[in-house]
Amino acid sequence: MAKIKIQQVRGTIKCPKVQKLTMEALGLHKMNAIVEHEATPAILGMVEKVKHLVKVID
Repeated sequence: MAKIKIQQVRGTIKCPKVQKLTMEALGLHKMNAIVEHEATPAILGMVEKVKHLVKVID
């Protein structure tokens, strides 16, 4: 499968707990952190839930 890079661009301070847990599951803890994942449907679904907090880098 293809790999995608995900960068955290906004903080999670005022976000609901579910979104904070999703960011943690993606491996994002700090601003401007970048993680690389396989582009599976589960990962893409998590990115969709927190799309206002992250940026997908090609």
